[in-house]
Amino acid sequence: MAIDYILFIHGVNTREQREEPHYADSLFNLLEKNAENNQQVLKKVALYWGNVNEENENKLRNQFEASPLWKQIWFQEFRLQQILQFAGDAALYISRYVGAKVVEQLKEQALVNGLAKPQPDDRLHLVTHSWGTVILFDILFAARWDDPKVPGHDNVMMIRDAIFGISGKDPNPDQGIKIASIHTMGSPVAIFSLTNIVPGKDGTDSPSTHDITPNLQKLLESLQKERQGVKLPWKNYIHPGDPLAYPLKELMTDLVDGDTKYLDIQDILTQESSLFDFITAQSLLPLLHGGDAHGSYWHNDKVAEEISLTFKT
Repeated sequence: MAIDYILFIHGVNTREQREEPHYADSLFNLLEKNAENNQQVLKKVALYWGNVNEENENKLRNQFEASPLWKQIWFQEFRLQQILQFAGDAALYISRYVGAKVVEQLKEQALVNGLAKPQPDDRLHLVTHSWGTVILFDILFAARWDDPKVPGHDNVMMIRDAIFGISGKDPNPDQGIKIASIHTMGSPVAIFSLTNIVPGKDGTDSPSTHDITPNLQKLLESLQKERQGVKLPWKNYIHPGDPLAYPLKELMTDLVDGDTKYLDIQDILTQESSLFDFITAQSLLPLLHGGDAHGSYWHNDKVAEEISLTFKT
């Protein structure tokens, strides 16, 4: 029987502590319950990178707290637990050294879970959270890994070779597991699209090495042929109180799907906003409590239901 692999990758836990290795268990349990009636076989592939940057960020935290001015600065915990973790993970991952360490760890986890040897009818569903969206898209599509001399190149190519239509080779229908759906939760990838430089749009002929557009376009074209014209589902989940979550439909349509023939992309609110929510949203309150909203997707029934619907397509 065919297997639906659910590949999770976490982002930054903007609460009291980082994500733990079992971060995806609650959401996967909900998915399994939804799949019971359809007798679908699901396999969890929960990639974990939260320990890679911890030492460097703790060192920086200690340096902040050693300053004689630190106790006079407002929002100390907010700075350390939310801003530092998010901005720190971004800065460290973009660096070649730490980025290569993250890639190596994720490669080992992905391949040991069977993605290197899928059966022909097996499928892959990508479920990314927060900064994890940026990391996964960077590994799969960014040109900065293409040079064989850069640290991490070989590991990135092994990951790409395991997925149909991503490697630089002509797609072989029998090689690599096929992506069946994409799910982004609390994703800031829209902001990081500003690092892209698309030829012809800004007067330059040299796209950024962080630009994901060309390789993502290639994947979507290859998948459309294999899916016989059926659009790839992409669902982007947004908690209205999550300060790191942004809509993606218009952005991705502009970047890779101007004719709207590749993607069935939806921006989905995970809960409705009340009048009280709207009023309090005008203050700093949602920022100070944004970590609760940002981590809520892992326990959300609506998210699980929407992901489960793509198992049937």
